[in-house]
Amino acid sequence: MSRKTRIGKTSRRAALLTALILGIGLVACSENEPPEKQVIVLGFDGMDYLYTQRLMEEGRMPNFSRVAETGGFGPLATAVPPQSPVAWSNFITGMDSGGHGIFDFVHRDPDSMQPYMSTSRTEGEEKSLKVGKYKFPLVGAEFKLLRHGTPFWELLEEHGVESHIYRIPANYPPSGLASRELSGMGTPDILGTPGTFSFYTSDIFVNERQMSGGAIYALDFWENRAEGRLHGPENIYLRRRQTLSTDFTLHVDPEAPVAKLVVGDEERILAVGEWSDWVPIEFEMIPTQTLPAMGRFYLRSLKPEVELYVSPLQVDPMNPAFPISTPPSFAEELARRTGRFYTQGMPEDTKTLTGDVFTREEFLAQAKITGDEILKQYEHVLDDFDAGLLFYYFGNLDLICHMMFRATDPAHPAYDPERDPEYLKIVEGIYEAFDKIVGYTLDNMPENAKLIVMSDHGFSSWRRAFHLNNWLIENDYMVLKNPAKVGGTNIYSNVDWSRTRAYGLGLNGLFINVADRESNGIVPASERDALIAEISEKLLAEIDPQTGEPAVTKMYKLEDTYSGEYLGLGPDLQVGYNKGTRCSFESAIGDLTDEVISDNHSEWSGDHCMDHTKVPGILLTTDELARPAKSLKELGGSVLAEFGIDWTETATGG
Repeated sequence: MSRKTRIGKTSRRAALLTALILGIGLVACSENEPPEKQVIVLGFDGMDYLYTQRLMEEGRMPNFSRVAETGGFGPLATAVPPQSPVAWSNFITGMDSGGHGIFDFVHRDPDSMQPYMSTSRTEGEEKSLKVGKYKFPLVGAEFKLLRHGTPFWELLEEHGVESHIYRIPANYPPSGLASRELSGMGTPDILGTPGTFSFYTSDIFVNERQMSGGAIYALDFWENRAEGRLHGPENIYLRRRQTLSTDFTLHVDPEAPVAKLVVGDEERILAVGEWSDWVPIEFEMIPTQTLPAMGRFYLRSLKPEVELYVSPLQVDPMNPAFPISTPPSFAEELARRTGRFYTQGMPEDTKTLTGDVFTREEFLAQAKITGDEILKQYEHVLDDFDAGLLFYYFGNLDLICHMMFRATDPAHPAYDPERDPEYLKIVEGIYEAFDKIVGYTLDNMPENAKLIVMSDHGFSSWRRAFHLNNWLIENDYMVLKNPAKVGGTNIYSNVDWSRTRAYGLGLNGLFINVADRESNGIVPASERDALIAEISEKLLAEIDPQTGEPAVTKMYKLEDTYSGEYLGLGPDLQVGYNKGTRCSFESAIGDLTDEVISDNHSEWSGDHCMDHTKVPGILLTTDELARPAKSLKELGGSVLAEFGIDWTETATGG
């Protein structure tokens, strides 16, 4: 199959008209050419098989049912563990974590015992020319994708098939191997974090502070005028460490509930409760160099206090500071057609709700903005699509379910019978909204295209939090320097490594403190297997005293679960928690509490980082697949098979 030159639908209509004018001879020639293959894959993060099946049976997802009648619908086995970066990497490469090297959202450095993001890293900037107070980097920063393996779209391109990959997780920076790419989950904000919002208030008693996913700042307010400062990353051009900043002003109308926002040359009039559009922002680094960014502003209140939320400052697609697309100009091209858009990997700002900055309604309003942007772009790219592969990712369902799932579960410990039932319609409504996306696709996709709808994992109510590191202490596998101090410590700062044999890190990971592998390892390598077996047996026997059910239903030993050259990055064990139980946030980052299992009272009330057999995703297709798939690992090969490409015959896939 030869690679074709892209033309839009308008151009195709013009070509057809020309052919008709030129006569039947040209038409006859085209009849001998086989039609070009068209496959559309919609990735719905977190769509649960059982939940979807029930709504289909109730007639609330008619487009899913329509597709299932002619094609197929069923569960799709997820990854071990069922975390999004792991699951999507399985789909992308056809390999497990041992092959692609992604075992969790975070990995650990065995030398420093510090966690780091598993999917990408920024390197470089060390070498610089120093002049006065300035330094000038001699080598630009390198943004490195840490996922290994061959993405299936690379093989498509090698066979002359165009691929368009939008927002697939674990693909930042973009691989550069598809015809079009836009990075998704894993793309940082301008600070280099997964997303850090700013909240400003005129409350004179405010405690300015950093919090998980955000920061609280005081506003200087007098005579109807408030002033604040937007905070950027560190200025790489200064020898002395200093963060970038730029000022903004809020002019408050003394009579009406509105204010004028001024940032640089940009001005916006905002009413109370109103969101701004994307506001371009520039941080001056040196007199000849600025860092472009953008943000959305939400005027939350003017009385009794002025309160202003600013979204995580984003990479501006009109002038990207980081690589976010293939080709690099594509992000700007898309922004010119559809407007600026969230470029941060997980744009739904869940930390505002868990941090009590937003109400549920405010969080849902912000999540709707992100969803509307992504849907608007999808309509454009679908309209452009004429051949090859189109993959498009939707993450709205996953993050909204994380925050709203207790509304589906009256047995959840934080369920409020007075307040929660009204939010059930939010969860079910977003399933119905995704059904409409399928309907829109069916009505607007090329006539002979095949549609594949898939999800990376299912979902569950998260009722019980398991504090793995506390369990290790209770069972004498971890020892503290000061047993009386169990919370508010830095990562592992209170751990006595000279007497600790195992530790937990990440949402499912458990590491053995192996000598000559960990910086403070004490367990001889010859005793590792026996210790793994002992810990596994004890965890599988652990009964939740409140439910009377096992807290853990599966234990996955590293070398029994995975294969490949990156086993050294993974934990010795992955813990498969029972459905409804998950590792606590505290334990996931190496912190401690004073109990082993507790009720989950967080607004983050739904999850999927459990026994992978209990949270399958979905697979829906308009026709039978040329190569059936039962798992995410197999599905990438199935996509290739639609184009006559056998992944198992390649050197790297399958």
